[in-house]
Amino acid sequence: MSKISVSVSVSPSSIRNLIRTKAYGFDTTSGMALGYQQANVVILHKTLANDFEAFCDVNRGPLPLLYRSNPGEWGCPLLAKNVDIRLDCPQYCVFEDGLMVAKVSSLMSYTLQLQDMVTFYLGCSFSFQQILKDAGVPVRNVEQNRNVSMYRTSVPCVGVGQFRCPLVVTMLPVPREKLDAASQVTHLAPLAHGAPIHIGDPAPLGIQDLSQPEYGDAVDPAPGDVPVFWACGVTGIEAITSCKSPLAFSHAPGCMFLSDLETLSTAPPSDPKQCAQTFCISEKLPHYSLVSKAAVHQIQDLEHLIGEDPGQRGIQALFIQDELLKSCLSLSHASSVLITTGFPTHFQHDPPEETDGPPGAVAMVAMLQALGKRVAILTDQRALDMHRGIMEDAVKKGIIKTEVPLLSFQKTSSESALHFLCHDGDPGKPRFDHLVAIERSGRAADGNYYNMRGINIKHLVDPIDDLFVTASSIPGISTTGIGDGGNELGMGKVKDAVRTYMPNGNLIACDVAADFAVTAGVSNWGGYAIACGLYILSLCPVHERYLRKGLGTPPSPDQQEIWAASLPTVDKEEDFLSILVKYGVRSGKTANLGLEVDGLPFHPTHATIIQKMRDITYFPNPPLA
Repeated sequence: MSKISVSVSVSPSSIRNLIRTKAYGFDTTSGMALGYQQANVVILHKTLANDFEAFCDVNRGPLPLLYRSNPGEWGCPLLAKNVDIRLDCPQYCVFEDGLMVAKVSSLMSYTLQLQDMVTFYLGCSFSFQQILKDAGVPVRNVEQNRNVSMYRTSVPCVGVGQFRCPLVVTMLPVPREKLDAASQVTHLAPLAHGAPIHIGDPAPLGIQDLSQPEYGDAVDPAPGDVPVFWACGVTGIEAITSCKSPLAFSHAPGCMFLSDLETLSTAPPSDPKQCAQTFCISEKLPHYSLVSKAAVHQIQDLEHLIGEDPGQRGIQALFIQDELLKSCLSLSHASSVLITTGFPTHFQHDPPEETDGPPGAVAMVAMLQALGKRVAILTDQRALDMHRGIMEDAVKKGIIKTEVPLLSFQKTSSESALHFLCHDGDPGKPRFDHLVAIERSGRAADGNYYNMRGINIKHLVDPIDDLFVTASSIPGISTTGIGDGGNELGMGKVKDAVRTYMPNGNLIACDVAADFAVTAGVSNWGGYAIACGLYILSLCPVHERYLRKGLGTPPSPDQQEIWAASLPTVDKEEDFLSILVKYGVRSGKTANLGLEVDGLPFHPTHATIIQKMRDITYFPNPPLA
């Protein structure tokens, strides 16, 4: 059988006629009939058809259903005319009891068995190759005249009946500056798998070596390319092997069915809720996230709001654009979060803590719990009993759902921080995905800890900074620091600005950097903003789909109500501040914000900020469809 090169301008029907002759060999249909829909093919016994359709319905990312035939139907009138699926794919796989036993160029010899079988036509990423080209995104496998790279992941699909299998993904190397374009145009092609489901380091997908795809060919990246992964219809082949049907068929990976349906080339969407944007949330891996332009604008509005400076410290000099957004995106991907707070500014009192920090920490806890993430709080050993009582009261008042594990850290060796953060001290097995410090005293360059007045409070502070330093070299852990003066843990990222612009900056500046430094007029506001940002992301259709990798279904209205109920409110803050006062915690910012009201360190400015956050966060977000 001779090989043939087909011009991209040849029509799908003409290519099908060439394929049907079986006189020519085709290694792949990638790059053929650009601008037309191609399809993966799965053929199963009719007794399995309903379950497989349901399996496709709950795994629409990899398995967008284009057409389901009747038993014994060779055509697909909604997709193309004059079709005979027994002949119209270049090559087929034959499965017996879940094992591939042969590759054949025709299914004509199985005509009798096919009378009782149903054919499923499923969307294919080859269909958006022209869309990518029109958007200026190079398609590397077509440039290299290779099949696309396809990988079996460790991510399980949502199972239905006998169909339980891992997700398969397609990888295309994309120039970093083209990530937005690639994401935007493919998001508008849901029948060709839609937007990417992962961008960056393949390890989170369980892929160890990009040069060894399970299906297709290895594709060489160009300098500056980033691996971008889309859900892949070859997941259907994995489904066949999982159900162990006595007989089943599929297309051979890369050898698709070519339909007559055009795939319309699209410009970036005008609706900001459907316009995807990419953000790098870890340079260590690297790892990128997807979010809609509308959600970006909302979180940027939150970031601007918390930048109000009631203490007139000049904190705008510490501001870095989109740190709040990137922190929220990173936390949205996390499954286990460790939050630390505690600034013993009242060093002559017992307890020495201030009220800024714990309320913001608890607001983050409430939202993270609602989102189903594991959360723990880390504090100084001397304050464990106090925080235990505070958390118990917070649960009783309904501020948080359940009690939070309380931890402390003491350095006993050079490996203490690593063993605290990782199982068996193995950097590849982190206990936490993200560390957050909110209004936590941070270590200065001289090894001491200072309040804003330049008084050394080191004797009251455990060496929690060591955890952030160690986490900076662990790829699987990200960190956030929230502060309002520059002497807080994590604000070392902006230490040059602190030294230049803040009072006593040369002395007090924290020397320990976090990946993300969130600056706020009051640190609690930063915590509230993260809670609100996480809620915004949970209702963002672009981000929410990216998180679940195109598998499963969007959150239910009941789930969305639980998230909304976990947002910060004025009443919650007042209730929590009353708990802190019960335990003797004093305000550290009363002098800047006004006198205490009824003995509570609460100022009307807080109420105004919280209400404005809710206006930004809640009302623009109708329930997901």
